Amino acid sequence: MTRIRSAAVDRRSFLTATGAVGVSAGIGLALGTGGASVEAAAAPGTAVPAPRAPAAATPLRTVAARTTLDSVAAPRDTSVAFRRLHDGPGWRRVVSEGLGAPRAGRAERRTVLSSFVQLTDLHLVDVQHPVRTEYLRSQQLSGWRPQEALTVPGAVALIEQVNALKAGPATGAPLSFAVTTGDNTDNNSKAELDWFLTVMSGGRVSPNTGDARRYEGVQNSAERLFWHPEDALRDTDKRLGFPRMDGYLAAAIRAVDSPGLRIPWYSTVGNHDGLASGAMADRTGFLAEFAVGSKKLYGIPDAEAKEMLRLLSKGDDPGGARLIALLRRSKRLMRSITPDPGRAPFAPHDYLTAHLDPARTGAGPVGHGYTTAHLGSDTLYYTFPMGENVIGISLDTTDRGGHYTGSLGTAQLNWLKRTLKEHRDAYVVVFSHHNSWTMTNTHPDPARRGEARHNGEEVLGLLRRNRNVLAWVNGHSHRNSILPHGTFWEISTASHIDFPQLARVIEIADNRDGTLSLFTTLIESAAPHGTDFRDLSQTGLAALYRELSHNAPGSTTAPAGRATDRNTELLLSR
Repeated sequence: MTRIRSAAVDRRSFLTATGAVGVSAGIGLALGTGGASVEAAAAPGTAVPAPRAPAAATPLRTVAARTTLDSVAAPRDTSVAFRRLHDGPGWRRVVSEGLGAPRAGRAERRTVLSSFVQLTDLHLVDVQHPVRTEYLRSQQLSGWRPQEALTVPGAVALIEQVNALKAGPATGAPLSFAVTTGDNTDNNSKAELDWFLTVMSGGRVSPNTGDARRYEGVQNSAERLFWHPEDALRDTDKRLGFPRMDGYLAAAIRAVDSPGLRIPWYSTVGNHDGLASGAMADRTGFLAEFAVGSKKLYGIPDAEAKEMLRLLSKGDDPGGARLIALLRRSKRLMRSITPDPGRAPFAPHDYLTAHLDPARTGAGPVGHGYTTAHLGSDTLYYTFPMGENVIGISLDTTDRGGHYTGSLGTAQLNWLKRTLKEHRDAYVVVFSHHNSWTMTNTHPDPARRGEARHNGEEVLGLLRRNRNVLAWVNGHSHRNSILPHGTFWEISTASHIDFPQLARVIEIADNRDGTLSLFTTLIESAAPHGTDFRDLSQTGLAALYRELSHNAPGSTTAPAGRATDRNTELLLSR
């Protein structure tokens, strides 16, 4: 049996499932024990001393290899409203015996079959995008994240940490590849897709749309709902201890340099990569036109916000009709912004074409799992080699008919059945964005009328019938969860936008005693745990990204999961 009981799985609200963080009240709770006394956060409305960052992006740096076995960012003082982070104690590795019994001497016998990194729910955000629904924060504070403007430097710091690791922490085997499990972008925007591919493959990113010279979003809108870092407005977040930081907005849209992953990487699509707000499939063209236009809605009456939040939380607007109606009747409340064609949504064909661009190859492979054949078939699922006699299967669980939960169409499910049969003599790991308990969407896909949709329970049944399947690796729910399913493990990893901002190393080893071991080890980004409010360099912003996420209203310990969901050795009889 598993030595520590597995965490229960909960149904996630719309705002969590589509990447708008948890629904809990209160400010970020501790994930570890505190240490010495802390430097107090700046008093609300008090300016932090002038930043000491240069105007240019920070040069690439040397990063120490570390994982959450070594240390985890934790608050120094839990008695203050805005909790400053430092180096907290690491998380130990737990042996889970639910699907196999450990045998003595296995460490000396084992052979490593595959060693890789899972990145998930990066949510690279264009915070100035007109279709965003930040105004729903009036009804739920977790509906907008104070850290969102820093997703790009935060993601680059994660890439730096992966590059520093080089080898798996449990077996020492070189990392062979990385795989994303969806929600690489946040607003299904071409600009965000460009940022994602540049961060992953290497290059310079300017995380800004609209006016090239200045930020145009909610954080200088005079709306008290949002953290205004550069003025004395007594906003919601400053009342919770958030500081005033001169120069923050200019730094947030400044160019960022990414080294790109130094190992091959594969891409899996998520609902935010294909649907407006991760949930709506507008076929009228209104939201696409609005996205590139010159108007943005910053605030709406509370009654309107309450009703829209209710609709979106239930997923009752898969076509976006209610949101479109809200935008049409709210024209007088809108403000002018600089239009930008880069904010246009991308279709699956655009997504494929961008991945196949030779300039995006980086460490490879060309297309990152996708090939030119996908352009003709209009499909986003494929297989790829993971090691000797191990095959990866990447699925597309997004329903193009709308809704933030997932499913598989009949054609893809039949392809999965055939693929599992074709590789019955090899081990298989399945990758997807949605996890089993969030594949509940059976809305028909308008592009495939008459095709049925299949839920997570049906997929679980298929995978159980194929004993060559070792694991189903996914994301979407923004929390760590590891579940035994009779013959394989389901490994779901927390996001990199919500605290504690994690990715996961997975190592698969044959113990040569009738069992396999799947080692899972969580990693944070390479950014320092401590933050200096004066440091607006690329590295300083990545550290601030983590600290803001920890203090964001609604942030809780839940995404970290229990010990059995974090650093583990998962036994599997074979």
